[in-house]
Amino acid sequence: MNIKQNIQLQPYNSFKTKAVARLFSEPESPEELSVILNHFPLEKKLVLGAGYNLFFTEDFDGLIIRPAIKGIDIVHENKEEVELEAGAAIDWDKLVEWTVAREYAGLENLSLIPGSVGASPVQNIGAYGKEVCECITLVNTVDLQTGKMRSFTREQCNFSYRDSLFKQTQRYLITSVRFRLEKSYTYREKYADLSRELDGVSNPTLSQVREAIIRIRTRKLPDPVKLPNAGSFFKNPLLTIQEKDVLLQLLPELPLYTLGGDQYKTSAAYLIEKAGYKGMRKGLVGVYEKHALIIVNYGTDNGKEIAAFMKEIQQEVFRQYGVMLVPEVWIF
Repeated sequence: MNIKQNIQLQPYNSFKTKAVARLFSEPESPEELSVILNHFPLEKKLVLGAGYNLFFTEDFDGLIIRPAIKGIDIVHENKEEVELEAGAAIDWDKLVEWTVAREYAGLENLSLIPGSVGASPVQNIGAYGKEVCECITLVNTVDLQTGKMRSFTREQCNFSYRDSLFKQTQRYLITSVRFRLEKSYTYREKYADLSRELDGVSNPTLSQVREAIIRIRTRKLPDPVKLPNAGSFFKNPLLTIQEKDVLLQLLPELPLYTLGGDQYKTSAAYLIEKAGYKGMRKGLVGVYEKHALIIVNYGTDNGKEIAAFMKEIQQEVFRQYGVMLVPEVWIF
C-alpha cells in the first residue's frame, strides 16, 4: 500500500491550480484499492482521474485516490461486434485510437476528448451526436464506503445528459469499463461542421471521421498543456417549451435541438458569446477567443480566481437571458 503525504496537486489538474492533498494514493488494482479504503475508512475521499474536468480552490484535507489501473482486454467477440474492457487509468483518446485502428465502430465521434476511461461514464461524455453510454455494457467499481467491488449494467448507471449515478452519488470509484462496439460502420450525417469537414469524401471510414473530428477540435479548442483549461466549462442548457419561447423573443437565432418530451437543448457557448464574454479576459482568467464555452487560465495558480470569473459569467447570462448555466467542471 503506497500512500504519500502532503502532495501538491497542481500537476494533477489541467487548470494548474495549486492545492495540497494530505494523503495521496495511486492503486494499481481493485484489490489494492480495497486495502487502501479499509485502512482509511473515516478519511474524506476524492477520486482523481486525468484531472481534465476539475480544479482546486483550496487544500484537500483527506485522501486523493488516483487509479493507475490499465490494460485493454477483449471479453467477447463475434462476426458483428466486439466487447472489450479497458482500465480506468487509460487515456481516453488512446482507447479511441486503439478501437479505430482495429475498425471497431462506436467511439470515433468522441475522439480527442481529454480525460481517462474511468471518467468517461461519470460525465457520460459526448460529442457529435454520440454519448459514451450508448456503447457501455458494464462499469466495474469499488464502493468508497465499504471497499467492496460492485459492477453496474448500463441500465443501472442512470445515465442522462452529462450525468450518471457515479456523478450523483460520488460513492463509487470506477476501476474498468466494458464497451460493445460494431465491426461494421456506415457514416450517418448528424452535425453540419463534421459533414463540412468531410466534404468530398464519399462513405468516410472510421479513420477519416476520427481525423476530421481531431482537426475540428484542434482548431476550436486550446491545448491544455499550452493554455490551461478544463474543456467545456458549462453544460448546454435544457429548456422547456415556455423557456424556449421566451429566449427566442430575445435571441431569434438561438440554436435549438429537440430532445423530445417537450424539451429542448440550446448552446451555452452561444449565450456566453451573446452576453459579451467570448474572448474577454479578467486578470489572469478569460474566455477563449475561438470558443466561448472554454474558460482559460493565463497564469494564475489560485482556483478562487477561476471560480469568481465563472460566477460572473453565470450571473450576467442569467441577468440578460434568464438562464442559469450549470458547470460541467467540478470545483473543490
